[in-house]
Amino acid sequence: MAWKNALIIGASGGIGAALVAALEVRGVQVKTLSRSADGLDITDEASVERSLGALQQTFDLIIVATGALVIDGAEPEKSLKQISGQAMMDQFAVNAVGPALILARAAKLTTRDRPAHIAVLSARVGSIGDNRLGGWYSYRAAKAAVNQIVHTAAIELARTHKQLNCVALHPGTVQTPFTAKYVERHKTVSADQAVQNLLGVLDGLTPKETGSFYDWSGAKVPW
Repeated sequence: MAWKNALIIGASGGIGAALVAALEVRGVQVKTLSRSADGLDITDEASVERSLGALQQTFDLIIVATGALVIDGAEPEKSLKQISGQAMMDQFAVNAVGPALILARAAKLTTRDRPAHIAVLSARVGSIGDNRLGGWYSYRAAKAAVNQIVHTAAIELARTHKQLNCVALHPGTVQTPFTAKYVERHKTVSADQAVQNLLGVLDGLTPKETGSFYDWSGAKVPW
C-alpha cells in the first residue's frame, strides 16, 4: 500500500527506528514520537495528551512500537512464587495502558478519506491459546491485555473509519542486546528484516481483517 503519512510512536527503539528508515525509503512522510527525543511517557496520560494533542495532521499509518520486557530490573518470572505486584503493575502500565492511551486518541489522528492502518506491536506470548510453556506471568498477561484493547478499539473505530484496519502484530524475536539473554533456541531476525516482514503483512490487510492478531509471516495468532 502507498502510505502518505505515518506516525511512529516509540521511534527511538530498535524496531521503531527501523520502521522510520524503511518508510522513508518508500517516500512516506514520517512523524516520530519517543521518550528520548520528545519526552513522551506513554504511562502518563498528561504526557500522551501533550504529545499527541499537539499533532495537527492525520495519518494513514500509525504504529505503536513501544513496549518492554524487563522493567526496573524485574525479569520475566519462571514460577508463580516469583510474581511481584509492583512488577506486574509496571508491565501493564507500559505494555497495555500505554497503547490504550494512544488508541484513545487514534480517531482524531487517523484519516477517513482513504485506507489506513493502525498497528500495535504485541507478542506471541500474549496468546492464551498458544501458551504451552507457562512462566512469564506479568509480560504474558500485559500482552494479552493489549490484544484485547486492540480488538475492542478496532470494533469502535470501524464505526467511524470505514477504511481502517487496526491490528496487533507479533514481530518475531528481534535481535537486540535487550533480548539476547532470553532468545535461547528461538530463531531471531534483525530489526530491519522484522520491519520488512511487518510492513509486508500490513500491505496485504484490508478493513475486513480489522481487530485481528497476526505474526510477522501474516499468519493469524490465536487469542
